[in-house]
Amino acid sequence: MGLWTLLLLHFHLVCVSLPAPSNVSISSYNMEHILRFSPGPGTPPDALFTVQIYSSRRQRWKAVAGCQELTAGQMCNLTDKLKDVLDHYMAQVRASRTNQTSQWTKSREFQPLTDTVLGPPDFYVSGCGNCLILQIRDSSWSRFDHNVQLKNLYWEVEFNVKRTRDGAELRLKLPYEQKSVISHLQPGVEYCVSASFTSILNHNAVSSERHCAFTSPPPPRHTLLLVLGLVGGFSLVLVLVVCRVIFRNKVQKHQIPCMKFTSQPYSCLMTSLTEED
Repeated sequence: MGLWTLLLLHFHLVCVSLPAPSNVSISSYNMEHILRFSPGPGTPPDALFTVQIYSSRRQRWKAVAGCQELTAGQMCNLTDKLKDVLDHYMAQVRASRTNQTSQWTKSREFQPLTDTVLGPPDFYVSGCGNCLILQIRDSSWSRFDHNVQLKNLYWEVEFNVKRTRDGAELRLKLPYEQKSVISHLQPGVEYCVSASFTSILNHNAVSSERHCAFTSPPPPRHTLLLVLGLVGGFSLVLVLVVCRVIFRNKVQKHQIPCMKFTSQPYSCLMTSLTEED
């Protein structure tokens, strides 16, 4: 009995002697799922790595075709294997070489819909008077074409609108449409807009760069100076007219008692002004 025990221990040490892989993880960007791992410390350079995935709905492990003889540093693309965006998956990796294997190392649980990172939409902005039109390009939505289940979910676009002049900001969410309108803005003012996809089940969104546009074309600088000059000139003329009217009324007031002395109008006016002084 002791001999059999020694033989079993020897067999175990021979077959399971490689260091287990580490840092097994699934990362996802725009529904492209990539498995990464690191060889365990002391793993021989000629060791190969095997990948399996587990589905919570099927409840069994399955080998991943194309990821059965990976070398250190290689990744495993699981995009076509994790098609059910609502299912929960796990992956495990094992090292092997002739007559030697390692223990399996598992990843954390992964759900495509909630764990993927949504990249920013590609869009451009144009003015429409007191509003902005945001047109999302087709390329932003085509990323979901390979998965009808994902495309049929309810998506929103979150916009961050910043007024360039003073930095005032507003945030709003609109249902996803290729063309959106942001209303009740100031005409002739520049705004900068960034956007990101979002849904009830996924908030791992990356915001886009800011795209800037005027709600309507601002008046040219020379036109503004011309308007200011006209306003200033009109104001000056108005002041001169008012001053002239006031002066005329004052002179006429002092001439009234002397109008009967038509033979001496100048001396009468001077006398009246002298008496006032």
